[in-house]
Amino acid sequence: MRRRHFMSTTAGAASAITASTLAAPAIAQDRIEWTMVAPWPKNTPGVGVNAQRVADRITEMSDGRLTVTLYGAGELVPPFESFDAVQSGNADIMHATPYYWVGKSRALNFFTGVPFGLNAMELPAWLYFGGGQELWDEVYGEFGVKPFYAGSSGVQAGGWFRKEINTLDDLQGLKIRIAGLGGEVLRRLGAAVVQLPPGEIFAAMQSGAVDAAEWVGPWNDLAFGLYRVAEYYYLPAFHEPGPGLEVTVNKEKFEALPGDLQKIVQYAASSVANETLADFTYHNIVSLDPLVQEHNVQLREFSDEIVHELGRVSFEVMEEEAAGDDLTSRVHAAYMDFLRQSSNYSARMDQVSLRQRSMVL
Repeated sequence: MRRRHFMSTTAGAASAITASTLAAPAIAQDRIEWTMVAPWPKNTPGVGVNAQRVADRITEMSDGRLTVTLYGAGELVPPFESFDAVQSGNADIMHATPYYWVGKSRALNFFTGVPFGLNAMELPAWLYFGGGQELWDEVYGEFGVKPFYAGSSGVQAGGWFRKEINTLDDLQGLKIRIAGLGGEVLRRLGAAVVQLPPGEIFAAMQSGAVDAAEWVGPWNDLAFGLYRVAEYYYLPAFHEPGPGLEVTVNKEKFEALPGDLQKIVQYAASSVANETLADFTYHNIVSLDPLVQEHNVQLREFSDEIVHELGRVSFEVMEEEAAGDDLTSRVHAAYMDFLRQSSNYSARMDQVSLRQRSMVL
């Protein structure tokens, strides 16, 4: 009995060792390495930091089965070639913002944000529950990529200016770095719009290549030192009330993942989306006072005259964008329908709440 028991135990142990040995290559083969690209430098406050969070979270949640390595602007591809890199498969995933790729489809403006449009709470509401994600999938599907919402900076700043902007005449000939549909609006009002990647904004302002520039908000603008090259800081932005960020993956490579890894990519983007807005909100709040008190920045608002004209031209531009093709038209219609509903709701809730809070603080 003891001999038979010994032989049985030994055989079992040998089988376990053999199984373990045979399984090792299979486990190694199951590990996947992805490359992430982004249009902003690594560790840039807000955008760069949260891009790294996405990469780290996917790696951690998958226990290393899907490892994501982030490359910042220019490290692997130029900033504005991130989309092409993912589309072609030269990169697997990117952290970016959709309106950088409007050369692919004008509809992408509506998934980042438009002048006087959805804010940082309303945009994901539309995407998650109002049919926006399905439209976004349809737009990106034509290019072989799949998008996930990755958060927002909240309402952005109107920008840095060397001179005050008091009337519409002050916009004539103004050389300004501004992205998205806001740039087209200002161009129609006489400004000379310049497109620059984030990492080149400070140098362009310092050299005089541009007279004004918008970037994000107090946190990023303080970190980029923009207070050193312009005195007047206009708040808030008319063109970006709550711009959306994206985590977008090569569709073929995404669909090749096991189902659980697909969910990990999706849930990593979703969890970081929440942290991104909280991150921006906190740091923008605590960064504004230092700009004013330590660096003598002059805060300004656009006049009612300018805002009314910005609004008129903005909705004119959006109507023209919508007329370009059927898909953009459908995206525009869905977006505007929810924007009207949101405006009616916020007028009775959010705006009143904020007004009441300001009365008692």
